Amino acid sequence: MPRSIVGVSALAAAALFAACASSHSSTDVAASGVPATLPLKYSGPATTPAITAGDLMTRLYAFADDSMMGREAGTEGHMRGTAYIERELRRMGLEPAGDNGTFFQNVPFISRRFSPTATLSVDGATLTALQDYVTGSFRGAYPRPLDGVQAVYGGVAGDTVNTISAAQAAGKLVVLTTNGAQQFRLAPGSPLAGAAAVAIVAGPTLSAPIMAQGRAASMTLRPTPGAPAVATTLFVTRSAAERLLGAALDGMAVGTTGKTVTATPQFVEADAPTRNVVAVLRGSDPALRGEFVAIGAHSDHIGLRAAGPVDHDSLHVYGTRRWFATENPTGRRLTPEEQRMVQASVSAIRVNVDSLRALRPARRDSINNGADDDGSGTVTVLEVAQAFAGASVKPKRSLLFVWHTGEEKGLLGSRWFTDHPTVPRDSIVAQINIDMVGRGAAADLAAGGPRYLQLVGSRRLSTELGDLTETVNRGEPMPFTFDYAFDANGHPENIYCRSDHYNYARYGIPVVFLTTGLHGDYHQVTDEPQYIDYPHMARIATFVRDLAQRVADLDHRPVVDKPKPDPMGSCRQ
Repeated sequence: MPRSIVGVSALAAAALFAACASSHSSTDVAASGVPATLPLKYSGPATTPAITAGDLMTRLYAFADDSMMGREAGTEGHMRGTAYIERELRRMGLEPAGDNGTFFQNVPFISRRFSPTATLSVDGATLTALQDYVTGSFRGAYPRPLDGVQAVYGGVAGDTVNTISAAQAAGKLVVLTTNGAQQFRLAPGSPLAGAAAVAIVAGPTLSAPIMAQGRAASMTLRPTPGAPAVATTLFVTRSAAERLLGAALDGMAVGTTGKTVTATPQFVEADAPTRNVVAVLRGSDPALRGEFVAIGAHSDHIGLRAAGPVDHDSLHVYGTRRWFATENPTGRRLTPEEQRMVQASVSAIRVNVDSLRALRPARRDSINNGADDDGSGTVTVLEVAQAFAGASVKPKRSLLFVWHTGEEKGLLGSRWFTDHPTVPRDSIVAQINIDMVGRGAAADLAAGGPRYLQLVGSRRLSTELGDLTETVNRGEPMPFTFDYAFDANGHPENIYCRSDHYNYARYGIPVVFLTTGLHGDYHQVTDEPQYIDYPHMARIATFVRDLAQRVADLDHRPVVDKPKPDPMGSCRQ
């Protein structure tokens, strides 16, 4: 149920801003050494083998710094981020497990950008790129050519009943109307998958987000030679759609055929190198050290804000309050009345949030630093790695630490690693994935608190691994309260399929995915180190260490007693 939110006066805004800032209880501060109010910038002392909130704070302020430029895969910023990880691994003395004796596994990314010379015309009249239409991004495949393709009206996007058949869509430019969608992606198995292209009617004009998407380069794996081509996605204005179809959209019957288009290639490509970081800590038991417990996170984020700088503080307050208005863990659709309540609440915030400017100057920002997503997971894995490296007694099995690239591009780095592993794939007995573990307080979500932790996937392949995870948790000094809501079959958030663990699970490797969940700063420039709960994160790191130790010391592999997925099939939660 969405919460009701009232307007924010200047006085209330001060209290709200203070509440949104990261703070910890006096007990946490005393135990961790982390200040109650966190700074904008911080440089801490060298980290030690002990898992501490202070260590995590030192690491995260370095890794999620503006100098990393948002760590988008395929960019210089991400290369800087992975160089930081490598320096830390060398300092710890871990063994390189990447390509050619290095810590890096190169992943063949390309940058695909809309071509400024692209043309698209109907009956000799040219549609103007970035005015009448723009191409959307797509991943890991070659686009189908559009020259000589006929348009056809396919109905409303998402309507699986009143739509055209696969035969009607094959080789055509399918025009779809929609209710203001800013993004579109063909679902696996869609009857439109065989189309040459899908054109989404964006409205009378192309919105700023669509234009920004069209101008931006998309990063993807270089397609393998002979890989099948896929449909291009276009966003078009309503008038452009009507020119493609040769008639007004109002009252048009689904399946109506339109004009034939003439087109030149819509994309230019360039290499965009990126890399996974891979390290090993060898196990102590000669009979088991050839097997691995994998521990991973993703090192990339989403880069710079395409629409340019925005006021950080206003956005943080707005995002936090809007999140509480719309938070809906069950994933059910809101009723019309609930939607009206949410819109009224958001409108009130929009009107009043500028009262913050009476309190402090605007702080404009355009860098998505991704402190929680997934800087928190990245530095947690580093903290766990240093704890094991400094331990006098090593686990019986070896530990495989992997920082994946390209998670934000569609789990591409973990897909590459599991398709091209640097250790035998069948030697990996389990994988622990850590993505967004820096929040989870009551200020972030309704169910949040100091014991909050979401678990996904822990029993989907191995009942034993799920049970062992619970057992280890019960032995912790302050056990977590696991939230399994997002692990439910058919959950619309589809979290099981949305992070790197799934690429291990598709090969039958049991997984545990740990996260403290989404929040109002998700994929915003406000996902900063100053809002992270470091004491909570340190307890998660300790739990990961203890779980990895327990799995690594088993006298057998975790038993896989559930059906294994098709590694080349699509994921369904």
